[in-house]
Amino acid sequence: DLTARLTARTADAASAPVTAAGAVAGVLLPLGALVGLVLIDVWTAAALLLGAPLLVVLLRTFTRHTADAGADYQRAQSLIAHRLTEALEGADTIRAARTGAREHRRVLEPLAALADHGRRTWTVYGRAVGRSGLLLPLLMLLVLAVAGLRLGAGAIGVGELVAASRYASLAVGIGALTGALGSLARSRAAARSLDPLLTLAPLPHRGLGPVPDAPGHLELRDVGVEQDGRPLLTGVHLTVPGGTSLAVVGRSGSGKSQLAAVAGRLLDPDTGSVLLDGVPLDAMEPDRLRREVAYAFARPALLGTTVEDTIAHGPWTAPPDAVREAARAARADGFLALLPYGYATPVADAPLSGGERQRLGLARAFAHPGRLLILDDALSSLDTVTEHHVRRALDARAGRCTRIIVAHRLSSAARADRVAWLEDGRLRATGRHDALWRDPEYRALFSTDTASSLTAAEAR
Repeated sequence: DLTARLTARTADAASAPVTAAGAVAGVLLPLGALVGLVLIDVWTAAALLLGAPLLVVLLRTFTRHTADAGADYQRAQSLIAHRLTEALEGADTIRAARTGAREHRRVLEPLAALADHGRRTWTVYGRAVGRSGLLLPLLMLLVLAVAGLRLGAGAIGVGELVAASRYASLAVGIGALTGALGSLARSRAAARSLDPLLTLAPLPHRGLGPVPDAPGHLELRDVGVEQDGRPLLTGVHLTVPGGTSLAVVGRSGSGKSQLAAVAGRLLDPDTGSVLLDGVPLDAMEPDRLRREVAYAFARPALLGTTVEDTIAHGPWTAPPDAVREAARAARADGFLALLPYGYATPVADAPLSGGERQRLGLARAFAHPGRLLILDDALSSLDTVTEHHVRRALDARAGRCTRIIVAHRLSSAARADRVAWLEDGRLRATGRHDALWRDPEYRALFSTDTASSLTAAEAR
């Protein structure tokens, strides 16, 4: 829903000035024709103006109803997006409870209302066209009748009658503004959907920039995060030396994603502070910070028209060579070569699995290298071989890029320089994986992964 607001609805709202300029230009000709009609004969012009209130009411009603239908349509879209996001986040719970069919019905339940709002939009448009198609000929008939009477009375001549009929035809052309008014109504509804985003307070900062040529030393000092009064992170003290890798492990709900979010300032902590090379993140200018921090997620949003656009999208547009190098590092070049148009394939036409989407998200992060790379469960859908190659690409960045990997797999924790073990929002332990492995509760975090590895080994 947020992506739709920032792309399609922003474009709809931004089209309002152009549409308004076209509508103004469309009004000038009928107004000029009305002036010409007044100059020919005041009474004939008065006959035309007699129907003007009805025309204004028609256009105003059309605009209001179109705006209402458009707003209702967008609200239904948002509800579907919200429910779908909930279902995706709780996919494991739904699978375990075997409630997939019920969730499917719940997510798609607003589709009926969405269809109703869409039909209502076309109904409003059809009624406006039908009514204007009836009103405008009646106005023309009234103008010609009055002009005929004036001709019979000798007030105007035949030439003036012909001219009056032409001017009247141009004047009633104002009814053709229904299309422009409909576009303006949609733009208005789109602008209203952007209001919650535009009213967000800008990220506070002190205009500082990152330390030049620093290695990406990250420090969390007494970091705490709350949501609805419930602590998600509490008193986290953590130091990640520049150029090293840190695996963040813990059970579901332990605060791993919140730690990843505050580490790159996708989220500000409620208490404590986060520093990158000694500079507090909340003191850095956001645009400069974004160039230093790259993210990859479990379910990345694929923005852009083509696959190449998706990988190049970021704080700066990555050049084609960097896009292809990043795709190779993320092991995405193989399946991209099989697409109908390769890197130029439209994203909407690319049949992508969950793992392939993750690889595109990783490629996008690799194409925009900074001093900090954060992977929030971004390797979860990769097969073992692909993960091994991606891990090698990550290891190649050692010394020049700090890497934070939210990990569920044993292999990810084992290959990291250090491991941060979270439990109920608190940092239970940090250290090398082999040292933590002596703790049976730490080993229990990877019990499923360990069992799978043993089963695979026995099969071989």
